[in-house]
Amino acid sequence: MKRLRLGVFAAVLSASSVTFAQGTDEFGSYGGMERRYGYESPQNAAFEARFGRYQPGIDDEFSGATPFQSTFGNDSRYSIGFEVDWQALRIPSLGTLGPGVGWAYTSFSADAFLSDGTGRAAQETTLEIMPMYVVGVLRADVFAKQFSIPLVPYAKLGLGYAMWWTGDGSDGSVDDAGVKGRGASYGLHYALGGMFLLDVLDRTSAVEMDNAVGVNNTYFFFEWTVANLDGFGAGDQMQVGSNSWTLGLALEI
Repeated sequence: MKRLRLGVFAAVLSASSVTFAQGTDEFGSYGGMERRYGYESPQNAAFEARFGRYQPGIDDEFSGATPFQSTFGNDSRYSIGFEVDWQALRIPSLGTLGPGVGWAYTSFSADAFLSDGTGRAAQETTLEIMPMYVVGVLRADVFAKQFSIPLVPYAKLGLGYAMWWTGDGSDGSVDDAGVKGRGASYGLHYALGGMFLLDVLDRTSAVEMDNAVGVNNTYFFFEWTVANLDGFGAGDQMQVGSNSWTLGLALEI
């Protein structure tokens, strides 16, 4: 009987240790299997911090002439921005679908040309662009959630809009007729990209972040972005959109 009681006591201790090793308590997560056995906060949205090359397609409007490149050169320029998506719908065995809005900013500067065309002046000329967009976003996270493959392909499609303005070093520039150098352009905006799930590099820290602040997943992403801001071919708007790569970090919350 003594040996039987000892065996039962040992079995209880063993079961207790397994329970303790897999779960969460009021101090956070522990054990390394919390995603499988413990609590995961609801996932409703995504936030992206974005950085990318930005070369506006202004010269594409002209046949043989390159006013933008002649003024600002052909060195790579970059933009910074952010995007917020509402993951309104989860499609079973595929991923999330919902609307997103984005904002970015970029600027270009160079010495202005002299009016007689003989060279450049000491005064600086600038072009600033603020692109924005509204898109539908489809993220196929089925590979990460069901097959443990830490890759999430995605697609975006919607409308882009950009405000732009020029300056002459001290104030907004005007032409000989007194027209200010500013305007807005709109058109089609779409993108294709892929995300790498950073949670796989440290699963315990990922779970602790979810428990502490509600961040479900963290990603590094690479995207090919197309902003064709030509007024849908109307020909009356300056093409300040850019077709280029974008990369950054994304959080799902």
